[in-house]
Amino acid sequence: METVRIEEYNDEWPFKYQEEKRKVEEVMTDKAIVIEHIGSTSVQGLGAKPIIDFMVGVNDLNEVESFIEPLAKIGYEQVFHKDFPNRRFFRRGQWRAGTHHLHIYVYGSKEWNNNILFRDYLRTHPEMLKQYNQLKKELAEKYHHDRVAYTNAKHPFIIDVIQKANLIENAESTVQPR
Repeated sequence: METVRIEEYNDEWPFKYQEEKRKVEEVMTDKAIVIEHIGSTSVQGLGAKPIIDFMVGVNDLNEVESFIEPLAKIGYEQVFHKDFPNRRFFRRGQWRAGTHHLHIYVYGSKEWNNNILFRDYLRTHPEMLKQYNQLKKELAEKYHHDRVAYTNAKHPFIIDVIQKANLIENAESTVQPR
């Protein structure tokens, strides 16, 4: 049975991300506009399931078809999620025990921007990071054997953070220089 286990932040996570980033860059060559480390392992001091999440920005999701086989050769299996039509997802490792999650979005899309906003807000707001860390621990205990319920229970917090980050970003973009 799958369990939800939150580990304390590990200084090795950024290095593991860099290793995978290099491998994926070699496969996706000129189609990857940018690659970003996202998710809890990308935020120093935040506990996480020990899965490295990262995303690749592309111009068109149809481009991803040509990378399914090359990504498979470096250990990434495509996983279809009908609930996420604007994302292509690949997992490295066993089902429900993956070590790396690769998300591919159209660069600059709402989904792309929300991932960056959430990550950066937690990186720059220590109190919010602390709240999220505590919430994750509580939910991991409550939903220890139900990863879907755990993920769903985090959703309202994540949406709230993204809304706060959007407000700040919108306020900063409307400030006119004197």
